[in-house]
Amino acid sequence: MLRFLTMRILSAIPVLFVLSVVTFAIIQAPPGDYGDFIRAQLMNQGGASAVVAEAQAEAYRQAHGLNDPVILQYFKWLWGILTRFDFGDSFFYNKPVSTVVAERLPRTLLLALTCHILASIIGITFGIIAATRQYSWIDSVLSFVSFLGMTVPRFLIAIIIVYLLAFKLNVQEIGSFFSPQYGGAPWSWAKFVDLVKHVWPVVAIATFGGLAYNMRVMRGNLLDTLNAQYVETARAKGLPESQVILRHAVPNALHPLVMYQGVVLPYMLTGEIEVAIVFSLATVGPAIVSSMAVGDVYVTATFMLVLATTLIIGNIIADMLLALLDPRVRLGGGKE
Repeated sequence: MLRFLTMRILSAIPVLFVLSVVTFAIIQAPPGDYGDFIRAQLMNQGGASAVVAEAQAEAYRQAHGLNDPVILQYFKWLWGILTRFDFGDSFFYNKPVSTVVAERLPRTLLLALTCHILASIIGITFGIIAATRQYSWIDSVLSFVSFLGMTVPRFLIAIIIVYLLAFKLNVQEIGSFFSPQYGGAPWSWAKFVDLVKHVWPVVAIATFGGLAYNMRVMRGNLLDTLNAQYVETARAKGLPESQVILRHAVPNALHPLVMYQGVVLPYMLTGEIEVAIVFSLATVGPAIVSSMAVGDVYVTATFMLVLATTLIIGNIIADMLLALLDPRVRLGGGKE
């Protein structure tokens, strides 16, 4: 197992390198850079002439290496990461990129993990209920819920909820994690409740899409498993139906969902990102969008690299969980 884990980690290094090259090239492909944003700001808000604004923008480009060839900018960025764990400086936020990531990534991961845990528990439970009551009204209702969760775009649901909260319920504090009185206050039960009041739409929407997939896969796979010969044998031995389902059928029906963990973390991250953009929460999503809009290349590249890393880590975790769940994987098909 340790050798398998080591090989997977080592094989991830060239994948991350290729992804970083492709990501950096795509980000730099559109015309313009942060100097253009500075020029536009000086002309539109500062009242500067086009000549003065262009001169200041060009000075900024020279000072920050924006006129260097793209390949040179990339290797400077990569060398800083490898030698000093320095992801560069953010032009827009005027602080190190690592600081921007440290401020936003933990919130994003916490929201994504919360959504994932809820989606897994609720989705698997609903899948078991639907499979054991096939063709009943309960199965029909849950299947309809699954259909909605997999077809309705999450950003559309977010827009509808924002409209209801802002224009129908007159909710003012949209786009923040806490009310003003709890912003710098120490953690307490009241502050936690206030946090839940602010983030529940994001959690609910992202969870809805995740539980729909989990429920659909669990239902279909459990229906196949319940007809397997070893399940019929367990029933023939006189075991209670609940024990047959939970001890014999469910563990084997979970295999596809365990493999799905390889992509679930970035999936939940993207789900949270979509919704957070609509709600303007201070998480990864709005940071990526705003940095791409103004040409803050190092912020965008770093966040995309982080998302790629979560995909690789998720696949490694999925392989480890599958190995623990299935002895055939753990034994390597009899080769070890």
